[in-house]
Amino acid sequence: MSLFILFQSILTGIAVAAPVGPIGMLCIRTTLAKGRRSGLAAGLGAAAADACYAAVAAFGITAIASFLIRYDGLIRVIGGVAICWLGYNVIHRKPSSPPPAHEAETGPRLTTFASTFLLTLTNPMTILSFASLAAGIGGPSLTGSFGSAAMFTAGVLLGSAIWWLFLSTAVSLFRIAMLTPAALRAVDIVSGLILLGFGVWSLYSALSILI
Repeated sequence: MSLFILFQSILTGIAVAAPVGPIGMLCIRTTLAKGRRSGLAAGLGAAAADACYAAVAAFGITAIASFLIRYDGLIRVIGGVAICWLGYNVIHRKPSSPPPAHEAETGPRLTTFASTFLLTLTNPMTILSFASLAAGIGGPSLTGSFGSAAMFTAGVLLGSAIWWLFLSTAVSLFRIAMLTPAALRAVDIVSGLILLGFGVWSLYSALSILI
């Protein structure tokens, strides 16, 4: 039973992380601009946030779940504004020459981790995914066992981390061919517009809840 829960939770973590949304675009763009390790740091921030929501679903933390439901519209507004701000800054990012692919990667990866963690916590797609999870396969069947709930949470973290490791590694394989200012500028514009689209969608969905 424990192995089944672990396997189920790993698949759940992958399934929640895999759809390409604003966090996926951020991870791809970070990998292309700064390298695989920075992209992985962004992905692990998202995985940690996924694990937080998995814990809410698995442990049946009623107060937090009720807060998320009650302030769903406000959380979507915060997330939408944050994603729009991120998209705007990506589009207007000052072009720079990327470092050669063979050079050691540098940069504040802890900051990248923390910013992605906070952004994922306010991402309405993540909230919707784990709201469904709490009402479905995870929540009701796990709340009676601390060990099972902890294993489920750890499995979601592991599954999500596996996906971000795969994505950052795959994108980094194409990084050498794209290491030109013009190519990275194109990536910034496209990813920024996509992020703006996700942000606007989040704000629109919030209005339908608040009004």
